[in-house]
Amino acid sequence: MALIWFLLLATGLLVAVVSGNLDGFTRGALDGAAGAVTLALGLVGALALWLGLLRVAEEAGLTDAVARALRPVMQRLFPDVPPDHPAMTAMVLNVSANALGLGNAATPLGLKAMEELQTLNPRRDTATDAMVLFLVINTSSVQLVPATVVAMRAAGGAENPASIVGPTLLATAVSTLVGIAAARLLARTRLGRMPPELA
Repeated sequence: MALIWFLLLATGLLVAVVSGNLDGFTRGALDGAAGAVTLALGLVGALALWLGLLRVAEEAGLTDAVARALRPVMQRLFPDVPPDHPAMTAMVLNVSANALGLGNAATPLGLKAMEELQTLNPRRDTATDAMVLFLVINTSSVQLVPATVVAMRAAGGAENPASIVGPTLLATAVSTLVGIAAARLLARTRLGRMPPELA
């Protein structure tokens, strides 16, 4: 990634020198840096507020309530994972933390869920259907509270930063349903199966 950024900057500098617009290149770089600092400072305040509110909600038991509501759905989605297995608990908590915009809490829970799912894996070097499905759900992640996007819109001066909540919920719900359907379909087809010679 660092090489890509270096090449982009070097190309921009070379074009600026060749076109005789080095002054514009320098001014653009400094304006971009100043804008980044302003945006970052605006984000700090908004994210601190949202994450603080979500932390209060978590302490009040909102995450546990969402996890309890999700458990029956997760048990149907993952019939190969025993309901009392630590993997199921970690997956339920990961999905509920993601839904509430608690990405920092969701990441270690997702890693823990994958570790626990690996204990149920008969082939250590191949992901199970449950692992693939969990990765899909974790990646698409239904967002009830898109705290980061709301904070970025607020920092950018949006008139109504929270107006993104409804469309985000709809988009992430659809992407999650499509992802689940695709993972289930591929798990049942030849495309989702490892060739016998590699099994």
